[in-house]
Amino acid sequence: MESLSLARFANDIKTTYWPETRALIALALPICGAQLAQAGMGVVDVMMTGRFNATSLAAVSVGTSLWAPLMLFMTGTLMGLTPIVAYHLGGQRNDAIRPAVHQGLWVALVLGIIAAILLRTSVMPIFELMDVPAQVAQDSAAYLSAVAFGMPGIALFQVLRAFSDGMNHTRPSLWISVIGLLVNIPANYLLIYGGDGLVDLLGSGVPDSLQQIPAMGAFGCGIATAISMWTMMFTMLLYTRRGRAYKNVSLWHRFTPPQLAGIKELIFVGMPIGVAIFVEVTLFTLIALFVASLGEVTVGAHQIALSYTSILFMLPLSLSMALTVRVGNTLGRHRPSLARQVAWNGVVVSVLIAAFNSLFLWVTAKPVIALYTSNSEIQALALSIVALAVIFQLSDSLQVNLAGALRGYKDTRIVMVITVLSYWIVGLGGGHWLGAHGINGVSEPLGVHGYWIGLIAGLSTATVLLGWRLKWISRQE
Repeated sequence: MESLSLARFANDIKTTYWPETRALIALALPICGAQLAQAGMGVVDVMMTGRFNATSLAAVSVGTSLWAPLMLFMTGTLMGLTPIVAYHLGGQRNDAIRPAVHQGLWVALVLGIIAAILLRTSVMPIFELMDVPAQVAQDSAAYLSAVAFGMPGIALFQVLRAFSDGMNHTRPSLWISVIGLLVNIPANYLLIYGGDGLVDLLGSGVPDSLQQIPAMGAFGCGIATAISMWTMMFTMLLYTRRGRAYKNVSLWHRFTPPQLAGIKELIFVGMPIGVAIFVEVTLFTLIALFVASLGEVTVGAHQIALSYTSILFMLPLSLSMALTVRVGNTLGRHRPSLARQVAWNGVVVSVLIAAFNSLFLWVTAKPVIALYTSNSEIQALALSIVALAVIFQLSDSLQVNLAGALRGYKDTRIVMVITVLSYWIVGLGGGHWLGAHGINGVSEPLGVHGYWIGLIAGLSTATVLLGWRLKWISRQE
């Protein structure tokens, strides 16, 4: 009897779990590349404005802290389209995909315009509240006024990307994100440094028309960012129009006017995702603000550890986005038992990825930190923080993939509630208590380590609650 069970288990691995794992990884890797390419644009902006002058660097850094959460909220909301498309594709209801995507485009257009208006009209009072120096505030407002023109473009791109991902085609978003990065680099150089900078780089032979372009610093960086956003949108539009993979959907054959039912479905599924992502972003933003009072060495060590671990997080994040598609596809075929296997198989794969990330982080931490800074104090403190980051790789990878599986079930509202509870109450509240006050009668304030212990507690809480939710909903289905 025992040998029969082992044989059945081995057969399940061969026929179900291994093919599913390969399909999941094949979807996840291009998503990871696209995420890295888009993150690369932010790195390029910081590097190029930093070489221009300190004021422009500060202006772009402050401005990014305002527009990035807005964009991530829009992206999260529009990600709700992915499980909708995946569900219809799995059930071979191709006629339902086109109107669903069109409703997403209408929602994206509205969100993009609102974001643009906010960035152009509402930033100066925020800068005054933050006590941002006058020149930095002025340059940052100019930067944001330029970025604002790109917000509708990036919102529309995210809809088309969600559509393509839901159709099991994740490579286009990779290559188009790379195109956006390749446009961003020369546009940044020309508009930040102007024609004189181009002459310094290339020497003689630069056309007179380009030589007349003035150096615009942070404002030029904002224009370049907007150009990249619209380039990605139009390239994705062209690809979805011409690509053979989308022929059965006829996405651009006839445009669907706004329909309340389709818009409500997208907002019902997507808005909680947007809120959850916004909560996660604000968690790290608020921790950075609290840590800022602990001194330059602590701030530097915290930012280095956060920067490095954020890069490694791209892999489990991409896996979770692919898992949403796989679960949605399977449910669309009305195979709930298989969907449950797909979901939990993805969770197991996320554990393996977490183990790899932990080992990689531990082995490479010291040399990588040395690349960031030569200050021995910052290096030592960053290394102690990374030791804590090694611990939370498991809970971080698990919670994001459990959430990804639940999004495949279109179960996003409970995920949002769990995220708010775990991140803000346990993670931020507990971290601030440990960091600023310590444990009464047991320890002194733990400083930056207290905040990272709070992160571990928050992510672990999210893992337990999301695991319970996935177990419940997969059985219900």
